[in-house]
Amino acid sequence: MLSIYFGDMPQAIYNTPTYFNNVYLDSWLEDTLDQKMIKAVDKGEVCGPNAVETKALGLIPPTKLSGGVKTLMLIHNLPDKIFNASNCGNNCARWILEIAKKQDVTINLRHIMDFGDRRLKIKVLNNGQIVDNMGDLAEIAARYV
Repeated sequence: MLSIYFGDMPQAIYNTPTYFNNVYLDSWLEDTLDQKMIKAVDKGEVCGPNAVETKALGLIPPTKLSGGVKTLMLIHNLPDKIFNASNCGNNCARWILEIAKKQDVTINLRHIMDFGDRRLKIKVLNNGQIVDNMGDLAEIAARYV
């Protein structure tokens, strides 16, 4: 299940791109879900543990991936930590939900992320409510961000 805390959260890792650059493992790029996220968000193909081919930037190391993909990979590979997912654009929302289908995930948001019109099951940690649609989530989130 996905749990979200809206607003300032001291225990959340705020600067996810820098954190990623210092902790990621080459093995993460061998993971099928991570490869799908890289392809969908950054339009990149993983060529090996240290190389991703992108249309925009050519061949790049994982440290040059977007902040959104880095944050998604951290959420996926380090589920015991809480990350500031406001480093992600709305194009990452479906991937956060996908990760949360497979494992319990807690993220911090400092904005209202658009999860679209799909059915949701998200616990808002600020008040303990579980919401099943974007309208209810936005209404609650607006109180905290």
